Amino acid sequence: MEASGKFICRQRQVVLFFVLLGLSQAGMEPRRYSVVEETEGSSFVTNLAKDLGLGQRELSKRGARVISKGNKLHLKLDRETGDLLLNEKLDREELCGHTDPCVLRFQVLLENPLQFFQAELQVIDINDHSPVFVDRDMLLKISESSPPGTTFPLKNAQDVDVGRNNIETYIISPNSYFRVLTRKSSDGSRYPELVLDKALDREQEPELRLTLTAQDGGSPPRSGIAQINIEVVDINDNAPEFEQSLYRVKIPEDSPIGFLIVTVSATDADIGVNGEISYSLFQASEEICKTFEINSMTGEIRLKKQLDFERIQFYEVNIEARDSGSFSGKCTVLTQVLDVNDNAPEITMSAFTRHIPENSPEAMVAVLSVSDLDSEENGKINCTIQADLPFLLKSSLENFYTLVTERPLDRESQAEYNITITVTDLGTPRLKTQLNITVKVSDVNDNAPAFSQTTYTLRVRENNSPALHIGSVSATDRDSGANAQVTYSLLPPADPQLPLASLVSINADNGQLFALRSLDYEALRAFEFGVRAADRGSPALSSQARVRVLVLDDNDNAPFVLYPPQNGSAPCTELVPRAAEAGYLVTKVVAVDGDSGQNAWLSYQLLKATEPGLFGVWAHNGEVRTARLLSERDAVKHRLVVLVKDNGEPPRSASVTLHVLLVDGFSQPYLPLPEVAAAEARADPLTVYLVVALASVSSLFLFSVLVFVAVRLCRRSRAASAGRCSAPEGRFPGHLVDVSGAGTLSQSYQYEVCLRGGSGTSEFKFLKPNVPNFQGHSPGPEIEENANFRNDFGFSIQ
Repeated sequence: MEASGKFICRQRQVVLFFVLLGLSQAGMEPRRYSVVEETEGSSFVTNLAKDLGLGQRELSKRGARVISKGNKLHLKLDRETGDLLLNEKLDREELCGHTDPCVLRFQVLLENPLQFFQAELQVIDINDHSPVFVDRDMLLKISESSPPGTTFPLKNAQDVDVGRNNIETYIISPNSYFRVLTRKSSDGSRYPELVLDKALDREQEPELRLTLTAQDGGSPPRSGIAQINIEVVDINDNAPEFEQSLYRVKIPEDSPIGFLIVTVSATDADIGVNGEISYSLFQASEEICKTFEINSMTGEIRLKKQLDFERIQFYEVNIEARDSGSFSGKCTVLTQVLDVNDNAPEITMSAFTRHIPENSPEAMVAVLSVSDLDSEENGKINCTIQADLPFLLKSSLENFYTLVTERPLDRESQAEYNITITVTDLGTPRLKTQLNITVKVSDVNDNAPAFSQTTYTLRVRENNSPALHIGSVSATDRDSGANAQVTYSLLPPADPQLPLASLVSINADNGQLFALRSLDYEALRAFEFGVRAADRGSPALSSQARVRVLVLDDNDNAPFVLYPPQNGSAPCTELVPRAAEAGYLVTKVVAVDGDSGQNAWLSYQLLKATEPGLFGVWAHNGEVRTARLLSERDAVKHRLVVLVKDNGEPPRSASVTLHVLLVDGFSQPYLPLPEVAAAEARADPLTVYLVVALASVSSLFLFSVLVFVAVRLCRRSRAASAGRCSAPEGRFPGHLVDVSGAGTLSQSYQYEVCLRGGSGTSEFKFLKPNVPNFQGHSPGPEIEENANFRNDFGFSIQ
């Protein structure tokens, strides 16, 4: 396989330079070599290296080979020694028949560079065949009245050898009456004529038996014999005579069987039986007998077999006219076969390169020879290919053509060419032969991968799962095979701070992009990077594209309340005068959301209230205002739960609790003592214990004990509460509470507070503040919504 690949590679390098070298040899006389027929195969003919003036190993380097018409090689070339050897034993008679000299033409083709040499091999005849008479027994009837000197034509012998090895002479056996003459016909063959030297006497010798010997001129000579039986007949002194001794006719080779060629005519001066003439073929060879037939009565000669100009161009037909006696006459019909255009041209491919690399400036595709068995105009040939192909057909030697590329080929434009080589002769009608060959353009890596887009924009929602497929990039390469196999890779980011390797990865085979970890919109909203697509050619070609990844926000952050602060300290209490009008601004709930877009659109609503309908919350700004005028019947303390909700899907929310205290005026209030607060705190666990005890009693005894203990503890608690306040509505003098700017108040106040005993509601009664001339509303807090904050406030998130 390696050697074959090198040979194909050498063929591809045969370009116009080599063709010109071949053309320079076109006018040289062919070299002639000779070999004796029947020489054994592999016999030495000549040394081509010496004859061509080349070095012994140059033939091998230049890829020398011998080609001949029809690709039938009778010779072979030893490239290492330069010897030209017989490929097989040659039989001259089989190769050339009667043609002399027997010359076989061949060409010597040298590649790298391309060069042709014409040569001829003459096969020399040897005397390997003896003369043979077609009719080994001849009968002659000769009138006794025949005068001396009369000649009698005899049937000749045939010898397939030529030249001196053909028949040279005829010899008759010794006798008293006859001798034989050796005649030469127009085609060069020799035939015998019997000459009467002495008048015959039927009464003395009624018949003669002679031996005719045909001898060739070989060394040693070969011979063949035939017997001649001569009957001496009574007087019939007139032989038939033809009107012409020589007839010349021309007949087209496509004449049909039975076609009338000519009619010969002979007359006999005798009368009666001796004047009746019959015609026959005389000394006809096997070929003539197969081709022609004659009507014995009329002398019409007709075709018996189809003629073939390319095989035989002339026929010499001898006709004999014989009367009923022993006399006969002879004439010759020379038949010339006319050529008709009945053979289509033939194409012989000597070299062919199926794969041509693209972008090659000029490459050899094929070397071919054409031929036509017809002659003259019928044998002249035109060789063409389609005009719309990037190929040229150049004539190098006689009837040799080289098919080359006209310009560099582009596989991406067309990967395959179907070339039809048409050979047409100039005969009438014109015949043509077509040869279809397919040339494939082999790929060269001359196209870089091309992305379908120069910039890709991908969108991925935050909080994605790791290894999520977020999109793909795609590039195509117009080349084929390994040159079109695209691999993808990430380019180093322009921002060295971007941890691209931990964010995304790319599938090298198909360009699919994957998010390696969960993305956070609040931390990274978008990032950009480059991708490269490279083919696997040599050298590799690549291209680049930009990818921008947009992180889509998800509603993963609940609203965060900035005001009122929820830090686990004492709740902030907002004071509202009872004289406040409807729409009075109590406070403003301020909240933010870490998301964006509609996920950060906040709405406010009042979730719970001690007294529904008294307060309202504006949905868009969080302002808490009074919904109506306050009355004396409204409770002093109010607990409001405000719900802050975003507009995400699903929505997230947070709630904040507001404490609102209704006051008659801003006088010094009496706040509850610490002991009172502690007593109230203890009352709540007792109730819980009671409930738990009632629910968990499993026996009557345990139930009685728990009830007894609960009653005792409850009585003690009430007695202690009664001792701390002597009058139902008595005051607790000296207990002053300082309120330093708590809640929405911006100044410090002192209140005198009295706890109404026995009320069970732990109500405060505000008497008067130490600033009697307070006017206006308490200003609300001014807080930056975008301020930094910690999530250490005590608030509930739903």
